[in-house]
Amino acid sequence: MVYIKEEYCKGCQLCIDFCPKKVLVMSLGKATVEKGDLCISCGICERICPDFAITIGGDKNE
Repeated sequence: MVYIKEEYCKGCQLCIDFCPKKVLVMSLGKATVEKGDLCISCGICERICPDFAITIGGDKNE
């Protein structure tokens, strides 16, 4: 599962552009998980986020 720390996200949209399954969308200027069930846990969004706002798997509070 993909978790986004909204307070860290500055809306650069890199995660959205690089997600192969189009799991993420922009909402109110922030990346938001729209289709979490399609996530294949590839980790691209987590690695590309310059603000460390995305976590794959684990607990959303990590």
